[in-house]
Amino acid sequence: MRRYRWIGVWMLRFHRCAHARMQTAFIPYITAGDPDLATTAAALRLLDALGADVVELGMPFSDASADGAVIKASAARALAAGATADAIMAMLKEVTPELSCPVVIFSYFSPIAQRGTASFAAAVKEAGVKGLIVPDLPYAETSAFRDEAIKNELELVLLTTPSTPPERMKEITEASGGFVYLVSVDGVTGARATVNPRVESLLKEIKQVTDKAVAVGFGISTPDHVKQIAEWGADGV
Repeated sequence: MRRYRWIGVWMLRFHRCAHARMQTAFIPYITAGDPDLATTAAALRLLDALGADVVELGMPFSDASADGAVIKASAARALAAGATADAIMAMLKEVTPELSCPVVIFSYFSPIAQRGTASFAAAVKEAGVKGLIVPDLPYAETSAFRDEAIKNELELVLLTTPSTPPERMKEITEASGGFVYLVSVDGVTGARATVNPRVESLLKEIKQVTDKAVAVGFGISTPDHVKQIAEWGADGV
C-alpha cells in the first residue's frame, strides 16, 4: 500500500502511504532543466519508479534568495540551457500523466507575478502539477494567491521556520495546503554537518496544533540526517 491517486488531501497521502509502511515519506528535490529538460523528464520518471512519494521540482530563478550555492549553480545551468517556464510546463504536461507520485513546483514569487498569478496557476494545473511552494511569499500576502491556487485545485504549501513566532506558526499550519513545510534552519538551503536539534521540539509544537502532515526541508544532507528527522516524527523529508 504505497501508491494512491492524488485526491487533493496531501495529509491522507502521507499518512496512508508513508505510515502504512512505517516510513517517512520521501520528497526529493531537483531543479527543472539542469542540465536539460530531457534529463529532468527522465529523472522524474526514475524518481517515481524508485518510490518517491512526492517530487519537489525547482523552477530556476536568477535571484533565489532562499537557496545556497549548490542550487543557485544548478538554476544558473538550467537558465543557460534555455529552461523557460513555458518549456518546463510543456515537459511536465507530457510527463506527469505517466507518474504515480504528485509533482510540486518550488518557485519564487517574482516569476509568478511577472506572468500573472491567475495565468501561472492555470498553466501549472494544465501541466499536471498538484502543488506549489513559494518560499519568499510572506504569509500575510498569501491570501490572494491561495485563492488562485484553490480555483485551480492546487495545494499551496506554506513554510514555517525556527524563528516563526508560535501564534504565526499556528496560523501558517491552519492555512497551509496539503502539508506543512518545516524549514529546519534559518538561512538558505545547502549541506549541513548536523541537523538543527530544534527540529525535534518544533515538530512536536506543530503537531500539537494540526493534524496535517509535516515535512522537513533545507539542509538535509545525509542518510543519517533523514533517519534522525524520521525518528523525531516527521511525516516527510
